[in-house]
Amino acid sequence: MPEIIFSGPDGRLEGRYHPQSEADSPLAVILHPHPEFGGTMNNKVVYNLHYAFHSIGFTVLRFNFRGVGRSQGEFDHGNGELSDAAAALDYLQAQNSNSKHCWVAGFSFGAWIGMQLLMRRPEMTGFVSVCPPANMHDFSFLAPCPSSGLIVSGTRDRIALQQDTLELVCTLQNQRGITIEHHEIEEADHFFKNENHMQNLIGTVKGYVKRRLTENSR
Repeated sequence: MPEIIFSGPDGRLEGRYHPQSEADSPLAVILHPHPEFGGTMNNKVVYNLHYAFHSIGFTVLRFNFRGVGRSQGEFDHGNGELSDAAAALDYLQAQNSNSKHCWVAGFSFGAWIGMQLLMRRPEMTGFVSVCPPANMHDFSFLAPCPSSGLIVSGTRDRIALQQDTLELVCTLQNQRGITIEHHEIEEADHFFKNENHMQNLIGTVKGYVKRRLTENSR
């Protein structure tokens, strides 16, 4: 999988690009958790999401937000990171102009950025949001949410609190024109440290995305 450096709005961004051989393969951008709390593109959840999407036929890009790893710039409390995510999507689309579908998947802070990217880029087909921190960040911009997608959380999450996640899910599920699925992984903490919990997370994501791809191909 090639290591890449691509241009971002505040300097160079470091990423891992994993293409498919088919020119019209769907695309996925994977977004990592909070940079100020050790979040990088090599986070275990992000890494596993990357390979989950690639294994079912996506060309995938994960990258480090500004100020992380070899990416230039400094943490910008979400505004700059959203611009970084848009630049990553631009890069991915420029390399794969024949693709008809594009998804975003984010974990924790990355889920918040990913949902904002949905609002900025109407061509997005779907999303996967893992442990969206609705108790820490405002998700009211999803009015309405422009795409159907999947939200996954753990019942033992002490960072992205369960009640706030449920309230976010309820708000989105009441919107017309989209379908939001929510899966809770029993006993899982925020980081899915237990290997069975990680397998359940990835199995849930792969099952959902495969089904959506099948529906879109009909």
